[in-house]
Amino acid sequence: MVVRFKEARFYEKIHDNIIHCFLCNQHCKISESNRGLCGVRENVNGILYSLVYDKPVSEAVDPIEKKPLFHFLPGSNSYSIATVGCNFSCFNCQNYDITQYPKPKKSIISNEVSPEEIVEKAKMHKCQSIAYTYTEPTIFFEYAYDIAKIANKEGIKNVFVTNGYITEDALKTISPFLDAANIDLKSFSDSFYQKICGAHLKPVLDSIRLHKEFNIWIELTTLLIPSLNDSEKDLKQIAEFIEELDEGIPWHISRFNPTYKLANLSPTSIETLKKARKIGSDIGLKHIYLGNVPGEEENTYCHNCENLLIKRYSYKIIENNIKDSECPYCNSRIEGIWEI
Repeated sequence: MVVRFKEARFYEKIHDNIIHCFLCNQHCKISESNRGLCGVRENVNGILYSLVYDKPVSEAVDPIEKKPLFHFLPGSNSYSIATVGCNFSCFNCQNYDITQYPKPKKSIISNEVSPEEIVEKAKMHKCQSIAYTYTEPTIFFEYAYDIAKIANKEGIKNVFVTNGYITEDALKTISPFLDAANIDLKSFSDSFYQKICGAHLKPVLDSIRLHKEFNIWIELTTLLIPSLNDSEKDLKQIAEFIEELDEGIPWHISRFNPTYKLANLSPTSIETLKKARKIGSDIGLKHIYLGNVPGEEENTYCHNCENLLIKRYSYKIIENNIKDSECPYCNSRIEGIWEI
């Protein structure tokens, strides 16, 4: 067998050609000729290979607001890429056709695009950032890392849209080139993470803290799924966690639409979304946004004087009044990265 894939990072041999992968907090133990839970890292003769290096399955030019990142270069475009695979198995995954593709099929679908070509495409489309998104960027770490280093030299920012299951070693390695991340905080219940995602809560909380420690701009997203993670207790615990870490971290509360293995559930009610926002506001969070409900729910207001700062509609910036990271009406500092 001729291996055409790139040797992976963050693994060690244990015994009998069994490999311990510590790229993410699944910490897979992979025997000969098998793959990790992500489906894209394979043990071949005691060497771990990434099967998706330079093999994106999706490329697109997106507004940065779609990630969603509302306090990071608003109004700019981000060259967005993904490979197949994911280290979670979420019942509500919107992109399950590509995230879960390698698991039952044992194959990889892709184009072949080098890191240099990705950066050139970002430049050609005048994108201020490259987003590693749609699937979980951690699982194509080697590819993302090589792209990010080149992009950084070219003055292009790098963004992860992630479930937050990356290990400290891996995050520390890419942190000099990673400028922002939107991290899913799916619930404050470990049983939810186990049952719905195939993961655990604590590594996600630890990862969020580490992103902050490494000075990576972060925004958090919680998709509210009726009857599963929308209790007042769950929402209060999430809001308290964010407030304790930094009350200025934007919290995106998104509306669930039935899909994949949860197609039998109803969409999240607007009333539930507004209840969650009130909980977060009462606890002291400065910036709370309601997602999948375009309109005034996605505007940015000054937390001090409550004047409108950024008016948005369907990922578009209609008006932006922030000047030098401050509210022009009361000079309060508005947390975020507003320009390169």
